[in-house]
Amino acid sequence: MPTDVIDTVWFTRMTPVRWWEYPALILTVVLTGLWFAIVRQAADERGRTGVLGSSLLSAFAVGCPLCNKIVLGLLGVSGALGVWAPIQPALAGVSVAALGAAVLLRWRRRACTPEGCAPTAPAPKRPQ
Repeated sequence: MPTDVIDTVWFTRMTPVRWWEYPALILTVVLTGLWFAIVRQAADERGRTGVLGSSLLSAFAVGCPLCNKIVLGLLGVSGALGVWAPIQPALAGVSVAALGAAVLLRWRRRACTPEGCAPTAPAPKRPQ
């Protein structure tokens, strides 16, 4: 919502949405959803921080440069538009690439065999 790429009544964007922000947002949502949808091994928690960090980086990448209080506080208005805005496409690219790599790694490590995929929870122990 604070990126306001998709217009809402709760937030007003101060700069126009650039053409590349739509595909960056869509790819971020799709890749993050895929990562969480892939069946994983029961004890495998690797990558969660990286995926969440990449998703957050994408939010900074597609967000309005003047609406980001951190950037505005550090760089001011001219810095937000002159320094931050030009690097946002690169941030979006890094974010999407990192999410794509995370999805690929999770897909390769998934708990699937030719017989099917194991549940995400550990199987109950059988009495002996």
